Amino acid sequence: MKATEQAISEVPTVGKSVVSSWMELFKARLNALVLLTAMMGFYLGSTGAVDYRLMFHTLLGTSLLAAGAAALNSWLERDLDRLMSRTEDRPLPTGRIAPDVALMLGGGMVVVGLIYLAFLVQPLTALLGAVTLVSYVCIYTPLKRVTTLNTIIGAIPGAMPPLMGWTAAYGELSIKGWALFAILFFWQLPHFLAIAWMFRGDYARAGFKMLPVVDPEGVRTGRSAVSHTLGLLVISLFPFLYRMSGEWFLAGALVLGALFLACSIRFARRLDHASARTLFFASIIYLPLLLTILVLDKN
Repeated sequence: MKATEQAISEVPTVGKSVVSSWMELFKARLNALVLLTAMMGFYLGSTGAVDYRLMFHTLLGTSLLAAGAAALNSWLERDLDRLMSRTEDRPLPTGRIAPDVALMLGGGMVVVGLIYLAFLVQPLTALLGAVTLVSYVCIYTPLKRVTTLNTIIGAIPGAMPPLMGWTAAYGELSIKGWALFAILFFWQLPHFLAIAWMFRGDYARAGFKMLPVVDPEGVRTGRSAVSHTLGLLVISLFPFLYRMSGEWFLAGALVLGALFLACSIRFARRLDHASARTLFFASIIYLPLLLTILVLDKN
């Protein structure tokens, strides 16, 4: 999910303010999605009246963890970011923020975030947060230069926020919480493949082993986008099957899933920048609409 912001704006911004530099280091726009999905998981996991105080603690701890992890990721990839046109203007490659400052601040934020979740929310949520941190910073980030499987690994931390929100409210893991995780997991794959196809030249210059880089013809990339979007369509029906939602959600999931699948099929057939961009925008429209219907039609 970290590449989402990069795809929205393909032209680097110059003359950035101090505030925008820090927001970029912490990936504020991307982490807004993290908080949105965590809040959605909390709401759906609430069996009675929503405990807004606990929700606040959950979101604050999650935001500290997410922002700190983003800073650590930026610190690890600062030299590689200089090699790519769309990332060369980030705060660390340009020197607007010192690497040591980003490292210390990022490390401090993840520690505080995990402690906060453990004591003011619950240990299970903090444990899931730790899994998110390790899989994102320690596994996904270095694997990007080793294997195309990095995309699958990277989808794990991206799918954790709704599960963290669920456990914070519900108190334990359950199949319903895992259904939310699965929706986010499958959604990320066509979403990221569209981004990777648009920027495969940049990824190649940085030595990242993304599927579109090692698959120049695009056959595997297109097939993977279609198969995972089809899988998402099936997975998106689970909230209805597990009686988390009603018939309005079922209808919405089918319509949105069919439209998203059509965009994936179009991308697989054309394999050009325009179809990849369409698939990308379809993905960022699909997810908030699906989650909104799920929340509104909660049983």
